Amino acid sequence: MGAPQKLAVFHPSDFSPQSEVAFMHALKLALAGETRLTILHTDAPGDRYAQWHDFPSVRDVLTRWDLIEQGATHAEVLELGIEVEKIELVGEDPVETMLEYLGRHPADLLVLSTRGREGLPRFLEGSVAEPLARRAGTMALFVPHGVTGFVHPDDGTARLERVVVPIDHKPSPAPAVRAAVALTTALGLSDVVIELLHVGDTAPRIHPDVLDGHGAEVRTREGSVVDAILEEATERHAGLIVMATEGHHGVLDALRGSTTEQVLRRAPCPVLAVPAFAAAAES
Repeated sequence: MGAPQKLAVFHPSDFSPQSEVAFMHALKLALAGETRLTILHTDAPGDRYAQWHDFPSVRDVLTRWDLIEQGATHAEVLELGIEVEKIELVGEDPVETMLEYLGRHPADLLVLSTRGREGLPRFLEGSVAEPLARRAGTMALFVPHGVTGFVHPDDGTARLERVVVPIDHKPSPAPAVRAAVALTTALGLSDVVIELLHVGDTAPRIHPDVLDGHGAEVRTREGSVVDAILEEATERHAGLIVMATEGHHGVLDALRGSTTEQVLRRAPCPVLAVPAFAAAAES
């Protein structure tokens, strides 16, 4: 099995309590990858600018997780293999502001808190959320409001027993399957069941190389695609849904009005959206 891929993690925060769960997922994934975590907040000109204490406290969480001692220095945090940046930017257009930053400091994974049917956090709503994710063109982990997710807040352990990966002939499911394997491997979760779910008659064949030595359970269901995915995730107690999103237009362009969007807004667990165009880069 190959070495886990390192990911630079980008977490936009609106400082709301619901963003705290997404933040802990972002921190856990950054720790697993020993990489950079950027926590970014945007303000419009004239808004009350954020203070340092408004940002989620990385050291408080790491202390609670018994990874550092109370009062640990910045150097001791760096010894964990992560580099944390807390950024506040001011701009009229939050999308352009964040995209400009990402253009200078590329990230591999966005971690976002969502409000289910109401969409993304308030500074990522509506016309802001879609162009940000669409134009960033990278993987995005969405943590729905009210969902605890797979990172335990008290001790930071990852608890994930089943990952559901819906597969079809189009878009290519390979990037989503690879992402599911890479994420569980990076988190050290060797006993996770990766379930490949096809809604319909003939499931696509997944080449063993895509699974990188990891086993998989193949299941099929009939009926509405969205309902079938949600029912499967609920009934089988999935801790994560990983879905391929189609095309060169990016994640949210594919999500808009699509199967993935409908699943995301009703999901009982976090959803990892993986651009299907990643297949070209991986082939």
